[in-house]
Amino acid sequence: MTHLQSEISNPQSLPPGWRLVRLGEVCEFNPRRPRAFLRNDNAPTTFVPMSAIDGQTGTIATPELRPYGELKRGYTYFGEGDVLFAKITPCMQNGKHAIARALTDGVGFGSTEFHVIRAEAEIIPEWTHFFIRQPCILQAATAYFYGAVGQQRVPEDYLATLDMPLPPLPEQRRIAAILTKQMENVERARAAAEAQRDASARVLPAQLSEIFDGPEAEAWPTSRLGDLLIPRREIVHPSDNPSGPATFVGLEHVESTTGHRIGSLSLEMSELTGRKPRFAKGDIVYGYLRPYLNKVWLAEFDGLCSVDQFAYQVRGDTLDAEYLAWFMRSPVYLRRSSVVTTTGQLPRIGVDEIAAVESPFPRKRDRHAIARRIRCCLEALALMRSGIEGTINAVRHLPAALLREAFTGRL
Repeated sequence: MTHLQSEISNPQSLPPGWRLVRLGEVCEFNPRRPRAFLRNDNAPTTFVPMSAIDGQTGTIATPELRPYGELKRGYTYFGEGDVLFAKITPCMQNGKHAIARALTDGVGFGSTEFHVIRAEAEIIPEWTHFFIRQPCILQAATAYFYGAVGQQRVPEDYLATLDMPLPPLPEQRRIAAILTKQMENVERARAAAEAQRDASARVLPAQLSEIFDGPEAEAWPTSRLGDLLIPRREIVHPSDNPSGPATFVGLEHVESTTGHRIGSLSLEMSELTGRKPRFAKGDIVYGYLRPYLNKVWLAEFDGLCSVDQFAYQVRGDTLDAEYLAWFMRSPVYLRRSSVVTTTGQLPRIGVDEIAAVESPFPRKRDRHAIARRIRCCLEALALMRSGIEGTINAVRHLPAALLREAFTGRL
């Protein structure tokens, strides 16, 4: 039992006029379709698949209309104002719960993975809906799962036996109205912060385009990458009986566009099950599979990479390697590349196609200045993103805090 559940299960902690009830005492679960239910098979009827529910907002975002004849068997029935609760993992944890509103003729059908909760006389649907959307309620539900792994579900009894604080109807309506407004504000704040994050992700590609394809770059001489990069064709084969420790850096360990290494894997070469290319400190390790992901890493140490990566030794000094790595992460490089697309295979760039790309290659001091300029941009972006992520994290925790205030009578 969570701290909040313990708090609300104590009647002494409730405000005057509130009482503690079991959810099943004030709601009907999974009501049957009325026996006298008559509807023409061709009548347009609201259909709510699981994908129609927005887990962030707890609303039916994209309902469908289908002929009643397609829905009358094999789907879950519900009515206007019923609460839909996704009982299957991971939809349950992802917030796929909503109040059924604006149903055609007041009825609807949906996924068989919904529990339907119908508010009775003492409770409004919004009170039920906000109660079951509390993170503590959803987290506790995982302890009651039944079924095979990957197809586990929350039983009706878990919900029906939950202790719920219940104020008088006017108080329910007052608090629900406040919560609705607050949740709308939270959603706007979340959308704004995520828009900022998306915008920040476009800054670096725009900066790289300005550098490598701007007016200044038009005056620079160019060189083929084949004249600047030497493919390192050292492969470790299990049949060579290699031994000793090694560090593996695959595509999954390199961040798109920035080139940051976000992980690695320590391995013993004697246990290799497939061939692995070698790279050396200072090499450009280039992900040629799905090149639009911009997985380009400047190696910080010697190690092994995946067969979906090329390792290139750079003719020149360390800052030349940094300069060329930034060029290969830029939209300009991708526009000048010939991506190989073969039916049934993922897009890729071959060694010959990489060698043919023309790179701007100004004087050494200009190359070094450009590398420093990009580093400064990256540092500023890191600070910006840290602030944005902090805001998103704070907004993510707001709904739980607001619901806690509501169900402990402090709203």
